[in-house]
Amino acid sequence: MSAKVRQTAGPLPRLARLFLARNELRRPCDHVEGAILVALSAAFLTVIALSASLAGHVYQSQRAAAANLRPTAAVLSAPGPVLANAFEPAAQVQAQATWRLPDGAYRSGLLTAVTAPAIDYAAAGSTVPVWLNQSGDPQPPPPGQDTIVLNALAAGIVAAGGVGALLVVCYWLCRRTLDRYRLVQWEQAWAATGPRWTSHH
Repeated sequence: MSAKVRQTAGPLPRLARLFLARNELRRPCDHVEGAILVALSAAFLTVIALSASLAGHVYQSQRAAAANLRPTAAVLSAPGPVLANAFEPAAQVQAQATWRLPDGAYRSGLLTAVTAPAIDYAAAGSTVPVWLNQSGDPQPPPPGQDTIVLNALAAGIVAAGGVGALLVVCYWLCRRTLDRYRLVQWEQAWAATGPRWTSHH
């Protein structure tokens, strides 16, 4: 095998062989496969761009959400955490507390282990950190900068990987259908030319 043939059969991508390389034996189904590869490649590049945009949106939204929270301290007024209902799967540890709003006013209410993780096993009179939204209601603690970056990257990677896998499956199905069509065409061609070819031997 010559170096030119080895180069064509090896490093040259399948897309280039199907769509760009000159070959008088190329069948219409080969053109179809090349067009499918071009369309799926373009779709994947679009998905990459959209995934990057999604990652940026997740990053900005989480940064904005974290920026809207204000830290303060809450004083537990209950004798300790109270389990709402030990027989309920969604039961939460709760504690009555009082916290100070940004305008200097005080508000009382229930803190949960979600909005104030430090209440777990805390005694009455303990001070625990809480984060308040613009309405003064306790919210879950905001994620750190590293967590926000990881969440954004994970969102982009999951989106690109999921759609990329779907495109691969689409190509595999198209390729399988085209291969079946090629096999049928080959069998028909052999049925027409085979007897004439073998009659000369």
